[in-house]
Amino acid sequence: MIKKKNCVLYFVWIIMLFFIISCKGNATKNKVEDGNLSASEILGNAEYLAISYGGYRQKSRDIQPTMQELKDDLKILSAMNIKVLRTYNVHLKQAANLLEAIYQLKQEENGFEMYVMLGAWIDCKNAFGSNNKAPNHFEESDRNAFEIETAVTLAKKYPKIVKIISVGNEAMVKWATSYYVQPKVILKWVNYLQKLKKQGELPSKLWVTSSDNFASWGGGDTAYHTKDLKQLIKAVDFISMHTYPMHDTHYNPVFWKVYNDKSVEKTKELRIDSLMKKAAKYAINQYENVKKYVESLGVQKPIHIGETGWATNSNGFYGSKGSKATDEYKQALYYKSIREWSSSNRVTCFYFEAFDEQWKDAENPDGSENHFGLINNKSEAKFALWQLVDKNVFKSLTRNNLPIIKSYNGNKQKLMEAVLLP
Repeated sequence: MIKKKNCVLYFVWIIMLFFIISCKGNATKNKVEDGNLSASEILGNAEYLAISYGGYRQKSRDIQPTMQELKDDLKILSAMNIKVLRTYNVHLKQAANLLEAIYQLKQEENGFEMYVMLGAWIDCKNAFGSNNKAPNHFEESDRNAFEIETAVTLAKKYPKIVKIISVGNEAMVKWATSYYVQPKVILKWVNYLQKLKKQGELPSKLWVTSSDNFASWGGGDTAYHTKDLKQLIKAVDFISMHTYPMHDTHYNPVFWKVYNDKSVEKTKELRIDSLMKKAAKYAINQYENVKKYVESLGVQKPIHIGETGWATNSNGFYGSKGSKATDEYKQALYYKSIREWSSSNRVTCFYFEAFDEQWKDAENPDGSENHFGLINNKSEAKFALWQLVDKNVFKSLTRNNLPIIKSYNGNKQKLMEAVLLP
């Protein structure tokens, strides 16, 4: 009799659990369909993969991608299960056109889902030597106000798509000598946006941040540990930090070594696998250092990765005459490691970046900045995405009227011949 009663209770419990899960699932589905998912529900959610996006095909951003080109890119990214994009400059047409392209695709394709972290560019007075004067890092550019207001306008126009506004991109790190500003400038604009939220001028669930180097967030040199930074950490809704082990294969190569142990025979792949595990660990350590600093202030705040990536080519510090870090095999290992870690730890990673962009170092085609994409300018999926090509996720999709195929014609042996062992 007791056993029978227990079985009935267990059965009732299972039915109730199923009902709760079903209701929760339906609620989420309704939110998605209505575009009402908040940033807090998107960030840290492994089902919402994020990536940094630029759709520029040419050697100059004066040539903006067309609406059709933007839609082609969005379909490719959606096929990769990407649902959150990060942009950088709202004063260029690409930002507004991208939001409109997403809006139109949501009308045209049932179930299409994509959100945006809208980047507002911030820099100092006389940035990049404008007005034939040296950058003044203690005063901000007059046009910052225009950038912020443009971001506000777009967030109001597309509230179901714009879920985050990021104030500045690596705008506080001191090695950005041509444009960096003091933390008080970022704080000023973050507070301004937060005020607009309180006044109902912006959606209350919109999140505001700044996307910057790990050191700028207190995870490195103590010179950054200023009063203004502490106030900024308290003002943002979450911290968006950058980490680039690839760059540090040149600047701080403590982890970038291959030890020759004659007693252990290892293939080139195994030795590089070991190196790339160290690279991922290096990035994670920088994340943890930011977390420690933030918590030392008595602040509990989400921390996500606003940028990290690995270039596949370089004729400079990271190529054959430098640290020998750049190739598709190493990029694929890093991409896999950082995606696995971030997903399992509920950390959103805006991986840098979706597509190669040749405007970044237009005078130097082999410069590393041109080769961070997972898909190159010939519409070839690099090694990190070969498995997706095998799964036919890009079937019927094109970029620049070309189908998405594997780089190196899918020949891994040929790919590995281009891989250099540091």
